[in-house]
Amino acid sequence: MIEARLRLPRRGFTLDVDLQLPGQGITALFGPSGCGKTTLLRALAGLERAAGRVALGDAVWQDDARHRFMPTHERPLGYVIQEAALFPHLSVRANLDYGRRRVATDVGSTAAAGFGLDGVVDLLGIGALMDRRPATLSGGERQRVAIARALATAPRLLLMDEPLAALDAARKAEILPYLERLHRALALPIVYVTHAMDEVARLADHLVLLEAGAVRAAGPLAELLARPDLPLARQDEAGVVINARVDQHDASYGLTRVAFDGGALWVGQTGAAPGDAVRARVLARDVSVARQRPQETSVLNVLPVVLETLQTEGGTALLRLRLGAAGAGSATPVWLLARITRRSADLLALQPGDALYAQVKGVALMR
Repeated sequence: MIEARLRLPRRGFTLDVDLQLPGQGITALFGPSGCGKTTLLRALAGLERAAGRVALGDAVWQDDARHRFMPTHERPLGYVIQEAALFPHLSVRANLDYGRRRVATDVGSTAAAGFGLDGVVDLLGIGALMDRRPATLSGGERQRVAIARALATAPRLLLMDEPLAALDAARKAEILPYLERLHRALALPIVYVTHAMDEVARLADHLVLLEAGAVRAAGPLAELLARPDLPLARQDEAGVVINARVDQHDASYGLTRVAFDGGALWVGQTGAAPGDAVRARVLARDVSVARQRPQETSVLNVLPVVLETLQTEGGTALLRLRLGAAGAGSATPVWLLARITRRSADLLALQPGDALYAQVKGVALMR
């Protein structure tokens, strides 16, 4: 686990957090600009001198009660920022060697044995770039090299501060699959700052929602995205992420069926093999409900659900739907959000506990 109990007054807010973060996977720090995301990341790294305690497992990096503060250069971490910040006079290979040089002198990183630089180079697809200088690389290529250099230090923790914010849409689309590959391949905790919900949905396992320096909510991504009481549910891109596995392909129609506790969804065909883990993102605006199972509909995905909560605001109603028929509870609940008009909710006389059918008009599949 990563423990962070930190307090730091800043102009406009005071960072004041008490967090226990998973020791594996990606934790996203999400919130509006100026809410303290980067301040928290820099405090974890020791770049900002906050008051409190920081520990990674048994390794205590800061404990003010014991007058302990480990400076940044002694903490086995990698740090990636918006700009790649590569040495322009060095080749890609020399930039990576600079990072690798730290491993031999760093304070015993127990994670070093788990990192092979050749494997990282392959995962990030930069093998053909090794003899080139940073000025000859695209923005996405430079950022992949910067990530590889951070990993070359054999860190026990990787901190990433909006690593895609400086990239245009095409370069961002280019690099996201590589980040997904790293996520699957490396048993390394990553704390990832972003204000982009699409990055959260594709990459994060755990989510920390920050507001004015305080933690509004923290927990598994799927749970927080499905909470209608959080600001996330009021965004235009509000929706859920469902962890699923590829069940079968229907090449004749160009479709793939993905299954999960509580049901299955047909999506556009993917290259993933049967049994592979995938994520299905379903936006609230792409879900409608009916009291009877629709007949002769063009919507392929019609799922039995139970209405858990209904919240109205203005002319809209936000429904939280638990997948599965009434009484068929699952140890791991799976939810949908549906945003419909308040008039529709009144016409259907919707009440919590109602057994309904959800029509899912669109699904985005992510690896």
